[in-house]
Amino acid sequence: QVQLVESGGGLVQAGGSLTLSCAASGRTFSTYPMGWFRQAPGKEREFVAAISWSGVTTYYADSVKGRFTISRDNGKNTVYLQMNSLRPEDTAVYYCAARRRGDYYHTDDYDYWGQGTQVTVSS
Repeated sequence: QVQLVESGGGLVQAGGSLTLSCAASGRTFSTYPMGWFRQAPGKEREFVAAISWSGVTTYYADSVKGRFTISRDNGKNTVYLQMNSLRPEDTAVYYCAARRRGDYYHTDDYDYWGQGTQVTVSS
């Protein structure tokens, strides 16, 4: 069992930066590949970024590639999402999630989810 708690969301102007954190409970955190997803009002939840259990391999949605960076610190049971050059279309609730297996971009393949943190980018 893994419990996830996101933090770091807020209101930022376009072009600004935010860093989201996701703190995990449980001694097995380091064995889980992790992902960040987001959901804007009226839209489906979508993949943003993912990272392997070791942190060596990362994946990004085309819409955030070059602007966002996912990382993890297994010693602190935490995964991060550094977001730069934010745009109004990045406005959404951001969720972190953990999975045992499956594809990194499939929402349904993730087993554990946090409660989400709101990111609002003003123009």
